[in-house]
Amino acid sequence: TAMEEALGMSFSGRRAMVSMKHVGLNVAADPFVNSAITGANGGLLVVVADDPSMHSSQNEQDTRYYAKFAGIPFFEPSNQQEAYDMVFAALDLSEELGLPVLLRVTTRLAHSRADVVCRTPRAENEIRLPSDPRQYVLLPVNARRNYDALIEKQKTIREKALSSPFNAFVEGKDPSLGIVAAGIGLNYLLENYPGGQCPYPVVKIGQYPAPPELLSKLMEKCEKILVVEEGAPFIEESIRGAFDDGTRIRGRLDGTLPRTGELSPDSLRKALDLTGGRTVPPSDVLRPRPPQLCRGCPHIDTYLALNEALSRLPPTRVFSDIGCYTLGALPPFNAIHTCVDMGASITMAKGAADAGIRPAVAVIGDSTFTHSGMTGLLDAVYENSPVTVLILDNDTVGMTGGQQSLSSGRLENIVRGLGVPEEHLKVIVPLKKNHEENVRIMQKELEHEGVSVIICKRDCIHLKRRKQKQEKKGTDERE
Repeated sequence: TAMEEALGMSFSGRRAMVSMKHVGLNVAADPFVNSAITGANGGLLVVVADDPSMHSSQNEQDTRYYAKFAGIPFFEPSNQQEAYDMVFAALDLSEELGLPVLLRVTTRLAHSRADVVCRTPRAENEIRLPSDPRQYVLLPVNARRNYDALIEKQKTIREKALSSPFNAFVEGKDPSLGIVAAGIGLNYLLENYPGGQCPYPVVKIGQYPAPPELLSKLMEKCEKILVVEEGAPFIEESIRGAFDDGTRIRGRLDGTLPRTGELSPDSLRKALDLTGGRTVPPSDVLRPRPPQLCRGCPHIDTYLALNEALSRLPPTRVFSDIGCYTLGALPPFNAIHTCVDMGASITMAKGAADAGIRPAVAVIGDSTFTHSGMTGLLDAVYENSPVTVLILDNDTVGMTGGQQSLSSGRLENIVRGLGVPEEHLKVIVPLKKNHEENVRIMQKELEHEGVSVIICKRDCIHLKRRKQKQEKKGTDERE
């Protein structure tokens, strides 16, 4: 939705930026890839944060492959100032080439802060509709023409990367090793040398495609090459294919650097065979604490009721989704058994039900439901599949900061509008005093051979506290 709205903004001639995680780009892949074919009118920037080590994600994918697949320019900052400056450069390039541009950041940069030198804000673009009325109509006859134009722009994209101030060849005294450092990998490298003075020649990559001219120069000058990049061996694979006989390249593929997870200054020290590591030993005061549902969380009472209701029925599995409630997979609840992608709870439960699993149970949050669950429920209603869907309505997007849920005040009407029978649409309040009644309702709906939805409605404990503070502030102001 956000990607398509940004494309519509660009269509109008205005500049737009849309941001998401790497797994969000999977959801936005259809409009994202096709936007390279439509092109951009106003500057269109797609900012994607990758999550190596999967701190809060289902996979460790590298967004650079998406940008290459789409055939668009992309940037990767090595520090906070570059992240700021690249936004200007990317939007300018987007309008110059008439293409969307991607900016990739990774976990450490996304979780960091620094002073930056700001620029004077530029005036907003005036509305300017595309001069070609067929540009955004991707009928095959138009799409083939646009695709030919995209291919013709690849040479210019490569030339822009070669002349980019974000790419550089940095001379070094010791040619026994050459280093390719992409994005924040450069930061990790320089932290290992006093004053950031690396003794080896370095090719810094911040704008893609990585210029083969710079890489070729490094290969000619140096005996061996170490590729430092966060995520997949994206550059390393291309160098091995273009320049190497399999003996000179070091990086993630040969084990010099870890194949999975985040890089760090310490992993670079090991790869560079530097002594005197600066790793801070683990604290003997702080102890790791596994994630858990907050005290007073409404999901606790929901899972306690669900577990008891299921204990009275044949053994089954519960299909869940992405949100705070995913923590129900952990002890002491052990209440859910899947978490694959946004919206997969209802559709996986439907598939299991169609295969013969009884009962088939889906657990999904209110905001996840409006993001990706509605179409799955519609499919279940259309075929009257025997699934029981628990929508955990805490009236907020709890996992990402407490934004207002899009379903706030309208969730029941949405479910009715999708065709769920009124007699099998139940609303319960997950509280200990309602436990026995909630178990009874759940058990009855779990035994129903058709679609049923139970909305477990109770405010997130943090949202409730926030509301109480606001009410108290309003009372104090009136007094």
